[in-house]
Amino acid sequence: MPTTLNEQQETIRKFRSIANFPTVIGAIDCTHIRVKKVNADGGQLYINRKGFSSINVQVVCDADLKIMDIVTRWRGSVHDSRIFRECRLKHRFEAGAFSGILLGDSGYACTPYLFTPLLNPTTPQEERYNRSHICTRNTVERCFGLWKQRFRCLLRGMFGDIETAKKTIVACAVLHNMAIDMREDVFPGERDSIEQYSSEPIVQRYIAPSIRGNIRRRQFIETHFQ
Repeated sequence: MPTTLNEQQETIRKFRSIANFPTVIGAIDCTHIRVKKVNADGGQLYINRKGFSSINVQVVCDADLKIMDIVTRWRGSVHDSRIFRECRLKHRFEAGAFSGILLGDSGYACTPYLFTPLLNPTTPQEERYNRSHICTRNTVERCFGLWKQRFRCLLRGMFGDIETAKKTIVACAVLHNMAIDMREDVFPGERDSIEQYSSEPIVQRYIAPSIRGNIRRRQFIETHFQ
C-alpha cells in the first residue's frame, strides 16, 4: 500500500482519472482459487458456494492493476466481509494510516473508509455516485483478469498441498507486479479477452452498511456528486 503522502496522492489522482471518483486509494475484492479436494478434518470448509474447494483470496489493487495487498489464508467457505474484518489492513485504516478510501462491492459493509454502491439509488446524485463507483471499482476485476491470464495456474487451480498453494498465489502476485513495472504485456492478441478469464464471481449476500458508514457516504455524495 502507498505509505507516504505523495504516494497516496498519486494513487488517488490515478483513480480519479478513471471516472472522477475522488479520494480512492484502492479497489478491494476477493477471488476464489481452486484447490484440490481437502480430505483432512475441516476439509469441507474449503468448499465454496459454487460447490468446489478453493482458497478465498482478498486483493487490493491500484489504478495500474498492481496488487498492493493480498490475503491468502482463508478457506473458500469464508465470506469476503469476514476476511476484510479480520485483516491487518482494516486496522491500519481504522488507525488513520491512509488519507483515502477503498471501494468494494455490496458484499462488504459500507464504512467510513470502505464505500460500497447504493442498493437503490433514487436521485441523480446517487446515480452518478453509483456509475462512478462501479466504473472505478472495476479495476480490481480487470486486475484479476490480467493476473489469471498471466498465470494460468490461478485459472486451472492448485493441485499441491494447501500451504504451497498459498505461497504460489503470493508469488504470482509479486511477479504480476514486476511484469507491470517492466511493461511486460501478456501474449499478443490476448489482452482484449482478459476479462473472460476472471473467474465467475461467487454471489455474496448483501451486507447492510454501518450507521457511521452510511452517514459518511451520504455526506460524500452531497459533497462530490452534486
